[in-house]
Amino acid sequence: MKKNGKHPTGNGKTPSPNESVQREVLPIPDQPYQGVRPFSARDPSAKFPPIVQLRPPKGAPNVLVILLDDVGFGASSAFGGVINTPTAERLAAKGLSYNRFHTTALCSPTRAALLTGRNHHAVGFGGITETATSSPGYSCVRPNHCAPLAETLKLNGYSTAQFGKCHEVPVWETSPVGPFERWPTGSGFEYFFGFIGGETNQWAPALYENTAPVEPDRTPEQGYHFMEDLTDRTMGWVRQQKALAPDKPFFVYFAPGATHAPHHVPQEWADKYKGRFDAGWDGLREEIFARQKKLGVIPKNALLTSRPKEIPAWGDMPEKLRPVLARQMEVYAGFLEYADFHVGRLIDALEKMGALEDTLVYYILGDNGASAEGTLNGTLNETFIFNNISGVETPEYLIQNMHKLGTPEAYNHYAVGWAHAMDTPYQWTKQVASHYGGTRNACIVHWPNGISAKGEVRSQFSHVIDVAPTILEAATLPQPVIVNGVQQTPIQGVSMRYSFDDAKAPERHETQYFEMFGNRGIYHQGWTAVTKHRTPWESTSQTSLEDDVWELYDTTQDWTQARDLAAEQPEKLRELQQLFIIEATKYYALPLDDRSYERFNSELAGRPELIKGDSQILSGSMQRLTENSMLNIKNKSHSVTAEVEIPEGGASGIIVTQGGAFGGWCLYMRGGRISYCYNYCGLRRYYVEADRELTPGTHQVRMEFKYDGGGVGKGGEVTLYLDGKQAGRGRVESTQAMVFSADETTDVGLDTGTPVAEGFHNGDSKFTGRVKWVQLDKGKEDFDHLISREELFKIAMARQ
Repeated sequence: MKKNGKHPTGNGKTPSPNESVQREVLPIPDQPYQGVRPFSARDPSAKFPPIVQLRPPKGAPNVLVILLDDVGFGASSAFGGVINTPTAERLAAKGLSYNRFHTTALCSPTRAALLTGRNHHAVGFGGITETATSSPGYSCVRPNHCAPLAETLKLNGYSTAQFGKCHEVPVWETSPVGPFERWPTGSGFEYFFGFIGGETNQWAPALYENTAPVEPDRTPEQGYHFMEDLTDRTMGWVRQQKALAPDKPFFVYFAPGATHAPHHVPQEWADKYKGRFDAGWDGLREEIFARQKKLGVIPKNALLTSRPKEIPAWGDMPEKLRPVLARQMEVYAGFLEYADFHVGRLIDALEKMGALEDTLVYYILGDNGASAEGTLNGTLNETFIFNNISGVETPEYLIQNMHKLGTPEAYNHYAVGWAHAMDTPYQWTKQVASHYGGTRNACIVHWPNGISAKGEVRSQFSHVIDVAPTILEAATLPQPVIVNGVQQTPIQGVSMRYSFDDAKAPERHETQYFEMFGNRGIYHQGWTAVTKHRTPWESTSQTSLEDDVWELYDTTQDWTQARDLAAEQPEKLRELQQLFIIEATKYYALPLDDRSYERFNSELAGRPELIKGDSQILSGSMQRLTENSMLNIKNKSHSVTAEVEIPEGGASGIIVTQGGAFGGWCLYMRGGRISYCYNYCGLRRYYVEADRELTPGTHQVRMEFKYDGGGVGKGGEVTLYLDGKQAGRGRVESTQAMVFSADETTDVGLDTGTPVAEGFHNGDSKFTGRVKWVQLDKGKEDFDHLISREELFKIAMARQ
């Protein structure tokens, strides 16, 4: 078997796919039969080569890529953290720990880079899908000349499946009508189970199987949690694949929502850490730093970087708030250990099947640094952050409700100080691509049949774009030149295979640029030049891009970027700044885009909108419509009209709903009467009920909302109509200006996910009559233009 994937041709007449000399062109072209074909199949000469199923080269391993979400370098016990991750430790003990592995500092970009082997701007992912622009490096539309790894493996005979988070579908393509080319099943994966978007409620996730929405089979009260369900589904798929095609290797991409917010975990897992974090984040950094040196994942001479002035000291936090802050971290720690436990179940399943020895496992703990998106105090409900609502979560409110953290009653995120501690020993956090706190993540590689070294650390510089070429080399597959008729942009990563058995091998990935929201840097042969343009939780950047202050570090001597040499070596700094411009130009990072309002506004950003105009009609069976699939009725007068059919004996249930328990609205029927509920961030619910019951038959029901105006997030007057006649009035004091929910959807005839209105539980929201249609209309009043740029910046950044 040749290393480049070429194979003997057999008799030269009817080569099978596995004997083809050509794997650089995919799919492998079928060759017409050139031999003799007699008249009758009974003719003795009517003998043909057997049909051969497509398989990769002999010896190609199974591949399992595990990508956790928002886990900092210093979180896992396998890399010196205080959170128990026995599965990570187990794989590291029998594999390799890479302590200079890097990501892009944000989720969608890292995932796009991982799955293509190209830099994130080169495949259009200079940001998350919700802030896409028309610029090539920021469009969030993966070009077809950058085929994903899964497509290459599938066309070479692998079984492929993705489980968990997919945040690479353009927001205007997330509706039930697609298109689906950029969903997992259109991107090389033969099977998908998970969610589309940046995050989901772990107790009540918005799930898809392939492209069809599905519902969890249990409630949280019955023991449901997405992490367990996801693992069960993955194990079931692998067992089926090995039972039916044991000679065919698999590629499984396992990307759970853990540990992205909301931090949801069974209470007993959080309780394991009771009291563990009472000393605060400053002391925790010192402890982790010492553990990392003892474990050998950082050098003995490494320095602990200082806490930035923007992050308060633990001692400066209000004393009465500290128990809440400590509980936030207990919940997060339990969530990470719980996730690692279920990863262990998957590893155990592979071992019991006899597949683990020949499975190349990448266990990547974090798609970026730990998340500082939870504000300085943390939050019980991220919807407040999404909508730039401040002043509600007072210390008293947080203390009163801290028992809800991690439970189905909260949509919680921890405070910034904990994120910084989880990125020990480095500066900064997620979103800050300039510094290692945002980009350096723990990575473990385990492959007993392919790696002779066990339990060793590898310190060659590597990047998430290196994973794809490593997998191809391990499978002795060439990088494709043409895929589905399209000439391919070469993979930009460097295979890590060279380092598997040689700890001292000179590193091959010598140059790498970084950029996110104007935070940017360049690595070249041990040196880094970096500049932080924006602080994640602050409303505005402090400087223009031209006036950013650059720092210079020699990481061959200064592992953690602790000693800035910019003033001492200005010529070296200029050299690296020029190199950044070259690399940024080459990979479409230019023009740098630190805008807020323009990227948040789809029209100004230049990205498509699925719904246009001032009206939208929904049929009575439409469900799981994402917020980007709906008419935007926020900050303006609007109406919701429906035609319903009421059976004898009356009807109950949801007519139409948008959002969920942590923010949204619904029109429903209960006790024979139409009602409207506006759920303001889960904090208050405003109800308006009709003054009379609906009789059996067909009726038109209508809710009109007259917006107060004068800005965004204001209240309004609600009027209900039955068959054109006024039937009720009420008031909503406050509304959500920008986002109803990060994961909940719009449904007609029932309420999937969590309920907007109180009183609907365990699937009893289904309308017992018939909803014929629903129409949404918005008025001409549109107060979006009255939002200040500062306000919009806060809101846009909160959604990253």
